[in-house]
Amino acid sequence: MHRSYEDKDITVFWDSDKCFHARRCVTGCPGVFDFERRPWIDLGKGNTADIWQTIETCPSGALSVTYNHDVSIEFDEEGHCSRAFLNGEQIGECDYLESGERWSIVHTEVDPEFGGKGIAKRLVYKVTEAAERRKKEVNPICSYAVKVLGK
Repeated sequence: MHRSYEDKDITVFWDSDKCFHARRCVTGCPGVFDFERRPWIDLGKGNTADIWQTIETCPSGALSVTYNHDVSIEFDEEGHCSRAFLNGEQIGECDYLESGERWSIVHTEVDPEFGGKGIAKRLVYKVTEAAERRKKEVNPICSYAVKVLGK
């Protein structure tokens, strides 16, 4: 399972396949990370610096974090994509094809001037989360999605 948790400043990514619960997250920021709560990550219960430092200690790499840079990500089921926007202008997109119980991520692109800011990863996670919530299998085809999802 792949999940992302956002506030206005940061996005935290969680890959359950990598997670072996070393508990460093819970002891580092107990208000933010709570295994008993759903969702188990609540960014509103901590400050960005402490959350970032805690995630940096994750031994499995299941948790990662990026700044949002004022970019919003929207999922568009009818358009079969997620899109990134900055000040109302589209700057990125992640496209998928739907076939039965499978969503195949076929293309991910972010305008070059916004590269290296974690936007593409946010786009892939948005599609993946939507698929998983609809009980669809995710098949990463584009090379970036393969890299992000480790499949």
